[in-house]
Amino acid sequence: MFKSFQVKINILSIPRFALCLLCSAFTQSTLAADSEVLTESESTAREVFRAVPLPPNFHVEATELEGPVFADRNGKTLYTWPQLKLRNGYSGEAAGNTACYDKVITVTAGLMSPYPPGLQLPELDTRPSCTDLWPPVLAEGNAQAIGNWSVVLRRDGARQWAYKEQPLYTSVRDKQAGDTYGGSRRRRGADGGGDGDSPAGRVPAGPPPELPPGFAIKTTSMGRLLTTNQNYAAYAFEGDSIESSACVDACLKERSPILAPALAKAFGEWSILERAPGINQWVFRGAPLYTYTLDPEPWSQVGSDEPGWRNVFTQAAPVIPSSFTLQHTLAGTVLATADGQTIYSYQCGDDSVDQLACDHPEDTQVYRLAICGGGDAQKCGEHWPYVVAKDSQTSSNRAWSILNIDPSTGRLAHAENPRGIRVWAFRDRPVYTFAGDQRPGDVNGAGTGEWRGKRNGLLAFWVRDDYMKGIQ
Repeated sequence: MFKSFQVKINILSIPRFALCLLCSAFTQSTLAADSEVLTESESTAREVFRAVPLPPNFHVEATELEGPVFADRNGKTLYTWPQLKLRNGYSGEAAGNTACYDKVITVTAGLMSPYPPGLQLPELDTRPSCTDLWPPVLAEGNAQAIGNWSVVLRRDGARQWAYKEQPLYTSVRDKQAGDTYGGSRRRRGADGGGDGDSPAGRVPAGPPPELPPGFAIKTTSMGRLLTTNQNYAAYAFEGDSIESSACVDACLKERSPILAPALAKAFGEWSILERAPGINQWVFRGAPLYTYTLDPEPWSQVGSDEPGWRNVFTQAAPVIPSSFTLQHTLAGTVLATADGQTIYSYQCGDDSVDQLACDHPEDTQVYRLAICGGGDAQKCGEHWPYVVAKDSQTSSNRAWSILNIDPSTGRLAHAENPRGIRVWAFRDRPVYTFAGDQRPGDVNGAGTGEWRGKRNGLLAFWVRDDYMKGIQ
C-alpha cells in the first residue's frame, strides 16, 4: 500500500563521509549524550549580541530557536523577505523594494518547474493577502534613518521600516514576545539565500552576534552553531581547559586550532590560550576552539562523532518532549515517538508571487491533504497519523507545544469540538508518524512530496542538519 511513499537509499550514491555514518549508525552518540557534555552555562546560556543603534519603539528580544531578534514595542519579531532565486525566476524582495501588498493573489507564478504559471490557487474565498499574514512595520511621518535602519516608500504611499535595506514585517502567527513561528534562519545560507527548491520564506532579523572576526553562527536543529566565517563548524575537546590544550601531536593531524591574531584581546565570553610563544588560540566559554580537517563541506558536524569532541553552540535548542526518543538510522539519528516511530514535519509554500506558507493549521489544508492522502482526510490519518499527546503531557518550552486539532479538517479545533485531539507540534506545526515505517529506525517517508518534501511534503525530523543532506 505504501510503496509509492518509500525512499530507497543507494549506498553507491552516498558521499564518502556518510559511509562512516552507515558503519557506525548504532554506535553514534545521541543528542542526549551530546547535551551531557555541555557545560551548565552552555546548556542554559543565551546568545550575546552586539549593541547597534535602534529606532524608537524597537528592541532586541531573546528567542528559543533563532537567538536574538529585533522586535517591535509589543515584542513581536521583525522579519525580512530576502530575494531568492527559484527554478524559474526570483521571489522575495530586492533591497529597498516592497512586494508584499493587500491584493489577494489568485494564480500560481510558475516559479517552481515544472508547474506552469496561471493555475488557480485553492480556496480563493478565504485566501489571505500577503499583508493579512505579514503586516508591514510602518514608520511614522517623522521617522529618521539610523545605523542600518532606513525607511522605504511603499507603492500605496506608506512609509515602512527596513533593516539593511530589507523591508520589515511582523507575522500573525506570532502571539507573544519571543515567538518566531513566522519564519526561520535555518536552511539558509550565510547571505540569506537558499537552494532554490524551498520557497522564498521570511527570515527573522536581528543584531549581529558578539563574535571575534572570522566567526559566524548558523541556526540548526540542535541550536545556534558556532562556525568559522567560511561556515566550517567549531569544535571543543573534553580534555581541554581554559588554560591548556590536550590536543597535541597526533591530534593536530585532524584538528586545527582556531588561531587568534597577535593583537587579539579577551572580551566577554571570549578569551585566548597561548599554545606556544606567539601562537594564540581562541577560547569560547572556557573551551579552546578547533576545526576538523576532515569535514567534507561547510556546516558539516561529523567532527563531533569522535569520542571526546563536541560542537559548540552559542545557545542550545530547547529540550524535546520527555516522551520522545532518538532512533539510529542508516543515515543518522532521528527524533521518534516512545515506541520508536520516526517523527516527521510538514513543509509547504505555495507557488504564488507572494510565496505564502501553507504548513500551519490555520493555513489551507488542500496541499497537505493532497500529499498525505490524495485529498482524503481519512486516508491522511491512516498514512500519516498525528503524534498524539497524552492528557498528562505538557511542554516546557514554546518550540514544542500541544495543539487541539480536528483530524477531519486538519484545522485547530475549539475546546467544545468532540473530534478534537491533542497533538504534538514543533514551531506551532503538528508533527506526524508514517504508517509505512515498520520498525524503529525506518525513515521510509522521508522526502515525500514535491522536490523531496522541500516545497510541499514531509521530512524526517533529523536530529542533526548534516544528516541526509539530499532531502534537507
